[in-house]
Amino acid sequence: MVSLSSISNITSEVESNALREIDHLDKQLQSHFQGKFVIQPSLTRLLVSFQANKTRPIYRWYKYKEAFSASLVELLCQKSGITEGKVLDPFAGSGTALFATSDIGIDADGIELLPIGQQIIDTKKILDAEFTPDDFTRLKTWLDLQVWKQFETEVTLPELRITKGAYSQTTKTAIEQYLEACNHENHRVKSVLHFALLCILESVSYTRKDGQYLRWDYRSGRGQGKKPFNKGSILEFDQAITNKINEIINDLEPSTQQLELFSLKKNQGQIHLRKGSCLKIMPFLPNAVYDAVITSPPYCNRYDYTRTYALELALLGISEQELINLRQEMLSCTVENRPKDLLAINQDWELAVKVADSQTLLQAILKYLDDQKVRGLLNNKGIPRMVRGYFYEMACVIQECFRVLKPGAFLFMVNDNVRYAGASISVDMILSDFAEKLGFVVESILVLPNDKGNSSQQMGNHGRDPLRKCVYVWKKQ
Repeated sequence: MVSLSSISNITSEVESNALREIDHLDKQLQSHFQGKFVIQPSLTRLLVSFQANKTRPIYRWYKYKEAFSASLVELLCQKSGITEGKVLDPFAGSGTALFATSDIGIDADGIELLPIGQQIIDTKKILDAEFTPDDFTRLKTWLDLQVWKQFETEVTLPELRITKGAYSQTTKTAIEQYLEACNHENHRVKSVLHFALLCILESVSYTRKDGQYLRWDYRSGRGQGKKPFNKGSILEFDQAITNKINEIINDLEPSTQQLELFSLKKNQGQIHLRKGSCLKIMPFLPNAVYDAVITSPPYCNRYDYTRTYALELALLGISEQELINLRQEMLSCTVENRPKDLLAINQDWELAVKVADSQTLLQAILKYLDDQKVRGLLNNKGIPRMVRGYFYEMACVIQECFRVLKPGAFLFMVNDNVRYAGASISVDMILSDFAEKLGFVVESILVLPNDKGNSSQQMGNHGRDPLRKCVYVWKKQ
């Protein structure tokens, strides 16, 4: 009779063998790319995240936490000599790459699925090209007179199931008054005022964005758990909205040394936004038209943007069904993503699928995660499906990027490595291997000087294993 301890030992040995195989294949790939890794002291976490935007006029208005900085875009363009032409960001987010390249005279096309990102980009474009001096004066009036206080509440604040109870009754009433007052303005002023409201929702709510979900403050009366969460100061609505409108005005108002605010900037590039999934849109873009791709896709880290940005999506009128649809349309980066039929979307992706099928490190990782799922050892059984979907979909995105780039053009991508069930997943090397097989030359993999630690849960179970954060530099020959 086989004892339980013997079964446990056999199980542990099988798991150890699988992890050793993954480590062996990872080292092989590392040997292949050994000369490509470059530790870049200038690439700080500040630069490759939103943090560096916090002090930049205009970019600081909305804290889109998944964004990289305008300074990074400028640095990449400078180092690669991109001064004209057209760039593409297939995961445009809040539009940092679009506006930063436009400011240096480069045309920029973006693709963005989430309505919050679309709204940010659309509003900044209005302020860039359509806003008039009279509109600007009207903004100042709103600031000086707090116009929303003059209106009775006739608008009901849109809510989703996951946002109910996000505000105190006083704040909810103030938001509804504000929305009613917005309806009496022209579309340009209304758009900017709505945008200002989107910028402050988190700060006046009982919630805080926390990657995979919204965390709820104990004052909300929900989500208490064993350790009640205290988000700290919750701003009063009037203070928060006044501060935000004032910040927008200050950033836009020209000094006496500057040109008129509303004249178009000299040599400013044109920005064009396509709304929807890049997997659906990119196959319809023409061949060889872009001089660079600058992007940061969602990471393979379980972050669910439809939840973290739920307050904003609710305000924008997204329904429960539309929220579900958005979650499934996203690149597979959450445990709720169902598999996409990639070849039904585009038959030409057969090559990308074959490249992913033949990537031995990826397949070893997927086999290990599937085995962990069967044994009930994963904290969420959707992890193997998410990881598989992420890499196969990214292979298709990379194939499309290669097709739409001009010969000699660069692709720059910011991404993080991840870890699940003790297996470190070298996203940088797997995607770079895809890129090589799809026609790119891997020029370099720029590594941030300080690696990121894995989660506390992973460290508790498997020890500390720093994870690389990189900027990939690929070139189309």
